[in-house]
Amino acid sequence: MMTAVGAIPMLFLRQPSPSTERMLLGFAAGVMLAASFFSLIIPGIDGLVDEGRSRAFAAATMASAVLIGAAAIGLVNRYAPVDMLAVGPANAPLAISRRIWLFLIAITLHNFPEGMAVGVSFGGGDLGHGFTTALGIGIQNIPEGLAVAVALSTLGYNRWISFAGALASGLVEPVGGLLGVSVIAMLPHLLPWGLGLSAGAMIYVVTAEIIPHTHGDEGDELSVIGLMVGLVAMMFLDVALG
Repeated sequence: MMTAVGAIPMLFLRQPSPSTERMLLGFAAGVMLAASFFSLIIPGIDGLVDEGRSRAFAAATMASAVLIGAAAIGLVNRYAPVDMLAVGPANAPLAISRRIWLFLIAITLHNFPEGMAVGVSFGGGDLGHGFTTALGIGIQNIPEGLAVAVALSTLGYNRWISFAGALASGLVEPVGGLLGVSVIAMLPHLLPWGLGLSAGAMIYVVTAEIIPHTHGDEGDELSVIGLMVGLVAMMFLDVALG
C-alpha cells in the first residue's frame, strides 16, 4: 500500500521531457543506492552481529552476498531475454528499455527480503518490534513506489499502468512476510543473505545501467541533483525510522 502511495504523484504528472526524465531517473537511482546500504546491507550486518557473529564475519558474509547478487543480475543482463518483458508501448529505444526493466526487476527483488524482515520481526513474538519494522519499511517504500512509476513512465506507459506497476512491485512483500514467518524457526540465517543478494543486484543495475543513461547531451546537472535528493531522502527515512 505504501508503495502505491509513493506512485500517486504519477497520476497527476504529464509525460516527462527528456531532461525531467533524467532527473527523475537520477532520483530513482539515488533512492535505490541508499536503500541498498541503509535498508539491506547495514541491517544484514547488524542481524549477524546480533546472532553473536563478529563484525568481520558479518561484513565478509554481506560482502560475499553483495558480489553474488551483482554477478547474478549481471548474468541476467547478458543472457536472459529481458527484452521479452517490454510489452506495451515501450517507446524507449531497446537498449534503454533493457536498462529500465532490469531496474524494475531489481527493485521488485529487493522488496522480497524486506517483506521477510517484517515477517521475521513478527515471528519472533515481539509485536511492538514487528509493528515498528513494518512501519519503517512501509514508509521508506514511498519513494520506491515513485521510482517504479517513473521508470515505467519513461518507457511510454500511461499514468495508470505506471501506478499499477508500482503497486505490483510491492505485492511481493506480503509473500516475503509469509515466508519469513514460516522459516524463522528453521532457517533464520537466510535473511542476511537475502538482503545482501538484493543489495548487490540493485547496486549493479543502478551503477551499470541507470546512472549512465541519465548522462546525455543535456540534463546532466539535473540528473545529479535528482540522484542526490533521492539518496538523501531515502537515507533520512531509513535512519530516522530505524
